[in-house]
Amino acid sequence: MRGEVGEELLRLEGIKKRFGSTEVLCGLDLSVGRGEFITLLGSSGCGKTTTLRIIAGLEEADSGRVFLEGRDVTENSPDKRDVNMVFQNYALFPHMNVEQNVGYSLRLERRPKSEIKKAAAEALALVQLSGYEKRRPDELSGGQRQRVAVARAVINKPKVLLLDEPLGALDLQLRRLMQIELKRLQQQLGITFIYITHDQEEALTMSDRIAVMRNGLFEQIGSAADVYNRPKTSFVAQFVGNANIIKGTVVSRETADGKDIVIFDHPAGRARVASPAANGSENGLDSGQEITAGQDITVAVRGEQLVLSPAENEAENQAAGGFSLSATVTGKSFAGGMLRITARLKGGEEVTANRHGIDAPVNIGDQVRVSWLSPEHGVIVDSNLPADREP
Repeated sequence: MRGEVGEELLRLEGIKKRFGSTEVLCGLDLSVGRGEFITLLGSSGCGKTTTLRIIAGLEEADSGRVFLEGRDVTENSPDKRDVNMVFQNYALFPHMNVEQNVGYSLRLERRPKSEIKKAAAEALALVQLSGYEKRRPDELSGGQRQRVAVARAVINKPKVLLLDEPLGALDLQLRRLMQIELKRLQQQLGITFIYITHDQEEALTMSDRIAVMRNGLFEQIGSAADVYNRPKTSFVAQFVGNANIIKGTVVSRETADGKDIVIFDHPAGRARVASPAANGSENGLDSGQEITAGQDITVAVRGEQLVLSPAENEAENQAAGGFSLSATVTGKSFAGGMLRITARLKGGEEVTANRHGIDAPVNIGDQVRVSWLSPEHGVIVDSNLPADREP
């Protein structure tokens, strides 16, 4: 993962779009740096593809502006934007061979044949398809067709490359290989990539930043670490990594070991969580926002941070400073090297603890105590939501 990205290359201001009575985009603002790999992550229908099409000029926004290198390109046609797009279905011409597909845009510009041949060869070398020039699309695998589509999109070195779920049709193993290849290519070319996916693992693996979308708005924009470790809302916490959501009522706000801690009550017991300031004001509550006794809060805790201990083992129950919640184990399942243990808290909420391996010293029906070892393992979410928005 690269660190700093360049100066602003692309900016969206107040982008709105409606199809009939449905508002698809509700006033998007976004700044993208030169050379950045940013992913728009969200479920189907949240507005990801519409956003990409507006950037490309394939769709017209109802209001708002699009700026590229400081120039307003809102009214520009797609061919005047220096932006290319890779579609999920690749959109290769079946009657053309690989070289002809890759060099198509240069032929439209009436470039010399020798120049087109050289540029196509260089683009194919970038995607590791040298020697495939004379093959037709139906003679290629899905991964190879995807690489041809990328080569065609980068041959004229656009400032921005838009990728609309380009790996969606590939099987899991090939998809993971292509994630690495696309990230390598992006770093090698230095082109700004704006990538669409609904796959959280894909977004976390590839992105400099992730913009989580929901109902035509950006729910949170930040690095993969920020979005995963410091989600702003319960939606982000559950959509990216399936965090556990626990609701409680604040008892007090205290200082322990130099840390600002919020203590809260739950029907299953008492727990603690780091105050918003400890987790970073840019991704949680404003650091100056007051947390007071009697206030209802929502806390997100990742499954890998949850500790389950036998209810009768008082020594283990003190491991988290005595803060734990009573629960009953309701299920155990194994998937991909990870054991998932579900437990129902007294009060009804169900939580999931994740463990590497295939076994754990608890069984279905056991009474356990649920805790997390450090207050920072819990994050207060939803407290910055406007009054008219649901969590």
